[in-house]
Amino acid sequence: MNPTRRTVLLVAGTGTAAALLPAGPATAGQEAAATPAAEAAASALQPYASYWYPDSFPSGSPGAGITWRSLKAWSAATDTDLAFNTASVPLAERFTPTPVNTTARAGQARIQSLVSFGPTASNPSQGSATADYYALTHWSYVDELVFWGGSSGEGLILAPNAPIVDAAHRHGVPVLGNVFLPPTAYGGQLQWTRDLVQKDAAGHYPLAAQLVAVAEAYGFDGWFVNAETSGGNAALATDMLGFLTELKALSAAKGQRVTWYDSMTVSGSVSWQGALNNQNRVFYQAADTMFIDFRWSAGSLASSGTAAQQLGRSRYELWAGVDVEANGWNRSVNWDAMVPGGSAHVVSVGFYRPEWTRNHLPATRTPGDFHASDDRFWSGRSLDPARPDTTDTWRAPAVSVADRSTVTGLPFASTFNTGHGLRWYEDGEVTSTAQWNHLGLQDRLPSRRWVVRTTGQRPAVTLDFSDAWHGGSSVLVDGTLDAPTTLDLYGTRLPLGADTVVELTHRTDSGNVSVELAVATAEPSGPGQPYTYTYFPVTAGDGWETSTVRLTGLPADGTVHALGVRLAGAGGGGAVKWRLGGLAVREEDAQAPGTPVDARITGASGGDLRLAWRAATGGGVRHYTLHRVLPDGTRRFLGGTAQQAFFVGGLTAEGGETAARFELRAVGELYTASAPATLTHTW
Repeated sequence: MNPTRRTVLLVAGTGTAAALLPAGPATAGQEAAATPAAEAAASALQPYASYWYPDSFPSGSPGAGITWRSLKAWSAATDTDLAFNTASVPLAERFTPTPVNTTARAGQARIQSLVSFGPTASNPSQGSATADYYALTHWSYVDELVFWGGSSGEGLILAPNAPIVDAAHRHGVPVLGNVFLPPTAYGGQLQWTRDLVQKDAAGHYPLAAQLVAVAEAYGFDGWFVNAETSGGNAALATDMLGFLTELKALSAAKGQRVTWYDSMTVSGSVSWQGALNNQNRVFYQAADTMFIDFRWSAGSLASSGTAAQQLGRSRYELWAGVDVEANGWNRSVNWDAMVPGGSAHVVSVGFYRPEWTRNHLPATRTPGDFHASDDRFWSGRSLDPARPDTTDTWRAPAVSVADRSTVTGLPFASTFNTGHGLRWYEDGEVTSTAQWNHLGLQDRLPSRRWVVRTTGQRPAVTLDFSDAWHGGSSVLVDGTLDAPTTLDLYGTRLPLGADTVVELTHRTDSGNVSVELAVATAEPSGPGQPYTYTYFPVTAGDGWETSTVRLTGLPADGTVHALGVRLAGAGGGGAVKWRLGGLAVREEDAQAPGTPVDARITGASGGDLRLAWRAATGGGVRHYTLHRVLPDGTRRFLGGTAQQAFFVGGLTAEGGETAARFELRAVGELYTASAPATLTHTW
C-alpha cells in the first residue's frame, strides 16, 4: 500500500484556533519581541502529530517543513510537544443494541478503517483553521482505526494526534499508530527494516519497547505494522518475527494491540498473499489481527477463515482489504466473500482510505456535502439503516454490521457537534466566525443515521452547519410532516431513577410542529423491529428553547434503552424545518467544574502563543475553551481542546490595546463552564 501524500493549504484568520505554520522542532520559550530570531521561532510553536524513522535517516537533508527524528532516540521527558499530543479520553466500553435491520449481525465481521487525515509532516496536533476536514462520525461501525501515513522523505512511524484519539475513544474505538516500511519503488530502504528489528546485547528489541512507550505516553492503543520493503532474507524475517512477538507481549501488558499487514513472508521477501497461509501464519500468530492484502479471492478468504479457526483464533481477526481510495462506493466488491447476506460472515472488512468520501468532492465542498457523502458510504443509498436499499451494489457497513453505542452512564449530553464547523456557537450565538476543526470537541453522535419511522412522507434529516446551539452543527429535520414522524437518536443503557431528567434544546425555523420526547425502556422484540416508545410532550416556542422533561410514569429502577423524538405537523401536515441543538440526560442539576489552575503562556512569538495549565480538583471536565476578551468587552472564541496545553496563532493587537486578555474555562459533561482563569499577553 502506498500512502499518497497530499498538500493541504490551511488559511487561518485572525484569532483562529490553529494557524498552520511551517513545521519545525517544537520549543517552549519566553515571551519575546518580534526580532528575526523570534520570528524564526514562531514556526516552532505550532505542534504537529509526531513522526519518526526507526533510527537512521535518508541521505541528504529534509525538505521544507520536515524534521527528521529517530524513534530510538525518543523519550517522553524530552518530547516538547507531548502535552499537545497526549489523548485525554479513556477508551469507552461499548454495547450492541438489537440490530436495526434483519441483515446486520452482531458478534461476526467487524470494520477496520485505515485513514490518512493529512500529510505526514504537517498534521496539526490540535486541529486547524478550516472546516474542510475528514470528520469521521460513523464510529458505531468501526472496530479499529489506523492513523495511516508515512513516506520515505518525511518519516515512517506515525503517532495519531490527540483529537482523533479522543473522538474515537468517546465512541469506544481503539486507534493504532502506523509503522510503514515502504516499497523500494516509493523510496523504501531495507536498512530501515533492519533498524526497526535491531537487537540489544540482551537479545531484546529496543524499538518494540519504544513503540509501546510512545503509545502509552500519547494515550493511543497500539500499532499497525506494514513491512513492504523488498530485498530481505529468511534471517531478516526471523528478526521481524522476534520483534513482532516482543512488541505484542509488551503491548498486551499495557492493554495495547498489534495488527500485521500481509506483506513480508517467512522467506523475508515481500509477497502479498491475499490470504492467511504458511507464508505469513507465524506473523499473524505473533499479532492480534492481520490485514489481508487486496489480492484475496472468495476461496482464499474462506480458507483463511478456516485456517484462523484451526489455530484457535477467531476468523474475524482477519481484515479483508477493500481499497476505496480511488472509487469509494463505486468500487466493485465481492461482498459475499466477506459478509454474505444469507450465511455467517467469513472474515472482517478492512477499508483502505475511506476519506475518499471527502477527497472526491469538488474543492468547493462544504461540511454538509462531506457528511452527505459519508452517510452514503456508511449507511447506504437509502440513508436509513432500518430500510436498506437492496438494489444498491455498495453493501454499506450498516447493512452487514450491527452498530455499537457507548451511552451507558449519567450525565450524558450531546450538542451534535461533529468536530468541525463554519462558525462556533455558544447558547445559540456566534462567538467566532472563523472556520475550524478539532475532533477532540466532537460529541457522541447518533449511531444510526438516520432512522425515520413514518407512514407519510419522509423528511430529510441532516447534520447542518448553518446554525447551532453549541459548537458547529445541529440536527435539521426538513420536509413535509403529513403523519407523525419518529426519529431514533441514541441506543442507550442509561439508569432510570425517580429524578431522571431529559433536556432538549430545539428550535422551529419554519412551519408549525409539535414535539415529543421518545423514551424506550426495553429492547425491540427482534432485529429490524422498532422500539416501543413512551412519548412526553415538549414545549415549543420562538427561538432556541431548552425543554426539561421529567420521566414520570416510567419504572423508577429501570433502564433507558433508546431516546428519540416524535414530530407532527400542525393541522394535519405542512412543510417544517425543525432543529435539534442539544440533548442531555441527568439526575442532578448541572455543576460547573473547577477553574483551571496555573494557567500560563509557555511560549510566545508575536501573535503565536503556547498555553498550558493544570486541571482543577474535582474532575468532571470534558474539555477546555479559550476566549479572547476584546477591548469592547465582547468575547471571541479562539478554540477548545481536551488537552491541558493549547496553541493559538495569528493574533494581532486590536482596538489600540497594549495587551491581549484571554479567558480559559473548563467545560463539564453537561456543558456548564467554570469561572475563567485569566491570562494576558503584552504586545
